[in-house]
Amino acid sequence: MFNPVHTIFRIIGLKCQGDLGPITCYTDRHNRVVWYPKAPPKEPPTDLQLTRRARFTLAGQLWNELTIEQREEWTLAARRAHLRISGYNLFTYLITSHRYDVIKTIEFQSDIQLTYPIF
Repeated sequence: MFNPVHTIFRIIGLKCQGDLGPITCYTDRHNRVVWYPKAPPKEPPTDLQLTRRARFTLAGQLWNELTIEQREEWTLAARRAHLRISGYNLFTYLITSHRYDVIKTIEFQSDIQLTYPIF
């Protein structure tokens, strides 16, 4: 059966998988996108899951508190250090891992002094 949404995703090169609002999708072994209503979780989230989700939420909030110039510095530092991630991803890594030693190395490699919270 022809589905224009599936065709558009394939044309632009997207392989869908995961949750999109109330729908879950994945690409099957025949390279077809399978869509179905998202099922509710069988068990409530664990304390560890809640903690990790809270860290990602905090990272997003802290990122939004940075000025545009500070965000651009994170992006430039990631690029100068030849990382394959964005400045936002690098910032999120710091907030979720607390690996200040890694960030200090990237600051040294990129010759950029980054702005970040210290926990």
